[in-house]
Formats: sequence, C-alpha cells, structure tokens
Amino acid sequence: MTVNPKFENKEIKKGLYIIPTPIGNLGDITYRAIDILRKSDFILCEDTRISRKLMEKFDVKSKLLSNHKFNEKKNLLKIINHLKNNKIISLISDAGTPGISDPGAILVKECVVEKINIFPLPGPSAVSTAVSISGFSEKYFFYGFFPSKLKDIKNDLKFLSQLNSCVVFFISSKKINKAIPFIKNNFSKRDILICREMTKVYEEYLRYKVDDLKPFDENLKGELTIVLSERKKVEKGSLLLSESDKNNIRKMIKKLSIKEIVNLISQNNSMPKKEIYNFCLKIKDEV
Repeated sequence: MTVNPKFENKEIKKGLYIIPTPIGNLGDITYRAIDILRKSDFILCEDTRISRKLMEKFDVKSKLLSNHKFNEKKNLLKIINHLKNNKIISLISDAGTPGISDPGAILVKECVVEKINIFPLPGPSAVSTAVSISGFSEKYFFYGFFPSKLKDIKNDLKFLSQLNSCVVFFISSKKINKAIPFIKNNFSKRDILICREMTKVYEEYLRYKVDDLKPFDENLKGELTIVLSERKKVEKGSLLLSESDKNNIRKMIKKLSIKEIVNLISQNNSMPKKEIYNFCLKIKDEV
C-alpha cells in the first residue's frame, strides 16, 4: 500500500501517540496512522502476533513491544524514560481505540503527570460504530465489559437501568446466554442491538425487544457489542398501580410502615414513589 506522500516526509512531534487500529476490516486504518506507526521508535501492543500481521500488511518496520494488562505497570517506568528521551512511541491495542476497555489508561495518566505530550488519533471504535447504527438515543453510557460478579451485576445494572440514555456493553459470546436473564430483569420494555463480527465478512446485527430475548442455540463467536435503548417514556395511563401491587400493599399495610412498603414496591416498579405512598395512605385510612 502506498501512503499519501503528503505524510511520508513530514516530521512528527515527539511523544506518545494513541492510535486506533481496525476492529475487523484492515482497510479501516487511516493514512496518518500508518505514517506515524512507521515513524515510531517503538509500538506498544497487546499481542505482538496479532499486531505483526497488521504491520506486515502496511510495511511498518518499527519495533513492537508487548504491553498488555498483565505487564503494563511493570513496563511503565521504562516507557516513560523512553518518552523523556524524546522517543516517538505509539500505543495500539489488538482492535479499536487503546485505553477504552483495553490497556493504555495507566500510561496516559502517567504521561499527564510527567507533562509528556500525548497525541490522540481518531479512528475505529466498536462503541461509536455500534451506537451509530442502533437507531437509539445519541446520548449513551459506555460501561465496558458486562460485570462478572453477581454483586456488581445487581448494583451496576440497577443503576444503569435508571439512566435516561442508551447503554453500551462488551461481552464475550460465550457469556451472553448467562447475561440474558439479568438484561431482561433490568431493562424490560427496551430494545436491544447485538453486534457481532463488526466490519468483518460475517458481520451481523441482531435486533430484539428485550422482553422477547431468548438464549441463543447456536455457538456465537467472538466479542459482542451490546446497545440497549434509552428508557421508554412512561405513558400517563401506565402510572396506575397494577392489581397485583395493590393486593400486595393490602397484605403488607398492617405489618409494615408506609415507608417500608414504598421501598419494597418501587424496587420492581417504575411507578413514582409518590403514587405508591398516596395509595398506601388511602388503604391505611380504610383499615
């Protein structure tokens, strides 16, 4: 591949370059990214085997240094010293933009402390790529990888379900079936987009109503990007308590305080607490 000659002979500033790499299709890398990679003294990468394929594709000869989540702290001092000695260092991940659910944040923070130049390049990101075709709100909250600990699942998903924006997760295709019950429990009445193999030959975009979501029979492969739609606007008619909730309140009214009842009912109900409180007062007067 021939890089645009406007870039080839132009000197670049010394410092750390954050360079996004393709999330699938190698053609998505930019001319500028290739030029800076070629001019780098070192390229920090997660897996040298994966990155070497990209470098060979675009004839990049710069030295690759392994820098992943298990050794990035150990590497930190050595890399900072290289940067202080006016070396040009590029940071890449296996796919997408470094520092976003990938190694890089630790190094960037240290460069900020040491007042070392940091230069970000625009480029591929699974997050923005998925949100752009979701059809959901342009406001979104990126969580990162779906929580694995039960405590985090309960606490974090409850918090995220209250946000008035769409929510983006990464998750391994091997774990998606285990996550589905938690997604349905916390994001009922929303839409969901599941993206797999984005920009690759077998890319697929699956759209469902969250309440209709079922475990997958086939073995999905790779990492999935999930986008959940924003909260649906509550219709005025839906502000009425269900008969089930009313019956539960009648059973509890003699045993619990109104505050306790309101807290219990509101845990599984989007109903404003004031509406529950008012009904409790009404029932209390009838008892």
